[in-house]
Amino acid sequence: MHREGAGGVVARPRNGASVKKAADLAYGVEEVPPPSVLWLAALQHVGVLALVMVFPLLIARAAGASPAIAAQILSAGMLAVGLATIAQARAYGPIGSGYLAPTGFQAVYLGPSLAAAQAGGLPLVFGMTIFSGLVEAALSRIWRPLRPYLPPELSGLVVLLTGLVTAAIGIRYLMAGHDGEPAPRPDWVAAGFTLAVMVGLNLWTKGMLRMFCALIGLVAGYLLAVWLGLGSAAELAAIGEMSLLAMPRFDHVAWSFDAAMTVPFAVAGVAAALNTSANVTIFQRLNDSEWVRPDLRSIGRGTLTDGLAASTSGALGSCGLSTLSASVGVIIATGVASRRIAYAIGAIVIVLAFLPKFTAVLVATPAAVVAGALIFIACFILIGGMQIITSRMLDARKSLVIGVSVAAALAVLMFPDAVTAAPSGLRPLLGSALVTGTVLAFGLNLLFRLGVRQKVSLSLDPAGDYPRAIEDFFTERGKSWGARPDIIRRAIFGVTQLTEAVIENCTPKGPLTIDASFDEFNLDVHVGYDGELLELPDSRPTEREVREDEDGARRLAGFMLRRNADRAQSSRTDGRVVIHFHFDH
Repeated sequence: MHREGAGGVVARPRNGASVKKAADLAYGVEEVPPPSVLWLAALQHVGVLALVMVFPLLIARAAGASPAIAAQILSAGMLAVGLATIAQARAYGPIGSGYLAPTGFQAVYLGPSLAAAQAGGLPLVFGMTIFSGLVEAALSRIWRPLRPYLPPELSGLVVLLTGLVTAAIGIRYLMAGHDGEPAPRPDWVAAGFTLAVMVGLNLWTKGMLRMFCALIGLVAGYLLAVWLGLGSAAELAAIGEMSLLAMPRFDHVAWSFDAAMTVPFAVAGVAAALNTSANVTIFQRLNDSEWVRPDLRSIGRGTLTDGLAASTSGALGSCGLSTLSASVGVIIATGVASRRIAYAIGAIVIVLAFLPKFTAVLVATPAAVVAGALIFIACFILIGGMQIITSRMLDARKSLVIGVSVAAALAVLMFPDAVTAAPSGLRPLLGSALVTGTVLAFGLNLLFRLGVRQKVSLSLDPAGDYPRAIEDFFTERGKSWGARPDIIRRAIFGVTQLTEAVIENCTPKGPLTIDASFDEFNLDVHVGYDGELLELPDSRPTEREVREDEDGARRLAGFMLRRNADRAQSSRTDGRVVIHFHFDH
């Protein structure tokens, strides 16, 4: 499945392209871990899934559902989770990203679902979840033309906000202990111990202990919490009374729709698409040390699968699903990214849907243990979001989009009760920090695009300080475009070297003109001047040609310049020479 290459393992993923595994990965996407690593890693991700089971439980309680109905919602959702996780790894036809992309109940659906549960009960939650998944599936088919309006920094913002929401949920679990009072000392001990075990194993151990730091921390924290008496006596007693094997039931399934809920659930679908786009981008970067740009085909397949998973979950009578940013954190922390683990995760989760006793054990995880684990995982989600945001150049416009959106999301997290004072039509949008931040960022991004010129020009005086003028020109434009820093650096270097070569070898008359255009996928630069043609040969001139041919030095300069761009060509019309550099973005 893989071969050793210089600098790391070179894997050949399902699309046929060769990629070099990142050095900090223990197992890349196409590598096959030993069975012990595979199944323990799968169990660790199942443990992460257990943390987000609180979302359907909260929604069931908001709708006034009985514990039996809540259990049916969980079982139905786990069937959808298992199938979606396997489908993401398969990459068959238009389905699947081809990566280990575990799916689970997602925070982006929590606010709209709670509002739907209060307005129309569980049938409205299920029906609108189907609608939201279809919105995401439709977006996946037009993702490429939408990319200028959903730039990577917006995807990074969604991941960042997901990390903030995850951390906030963990802190609330801990701080709001009993009847609104601060949690007692045993809760702090259990949460701190869980977090300390995870952090310690991640930082100061290697091999298996580091790989399974989250799972070990969960188990250790669970045992300590039960010993401290933090587990619910009723839930623990109910576990013993449950049957070991039972078919999932769907007595609760019914669907309804409400036009008033279309906006918040459409936003949830967009946020889920951005979340999955960002997660798949992270998987691409993790598994390819020479990664330079997102693979939109893989992202499109991943978001289509994600949307179909959410709709399937709603059809089965459960809540919204999406790829888990928390699992991204686990993959980053452990370095285990083999997609074979997805099959094991899917198998375990599907089996658990038929084992109510084991499912109840996961659901009964003490709140303090959940809090410690969520805080640990949130750290890696936050960093992943920051890395995506900073992978692009940011000017004042984009900085304001991110800053204002984060501030609004924090306001919702800090003052959740203030939502009750908002107009009823806005409450579904303001009830979730993630939805609020995403909607605001999307609107500000569209607004701030006004006045941003995608085509710009510069006139250069050969006798002036042209290197500084070129650097300032492309740096400022790159920030306003949100271009990748490495592409702008290549453009600056290429145009500076070209200008120098033209001045030294082509006797230009008058100023040089630079015309640059950008469209999220391409950066095209045209440099024009009146003078002799600078050839851009495909092959390097020989040393003899350079020494003896009067055009040898000029042809050598042209050859070196061609190598800097993805495509380059030169032409001359009526004495006017135009050099075209193309950079794939």
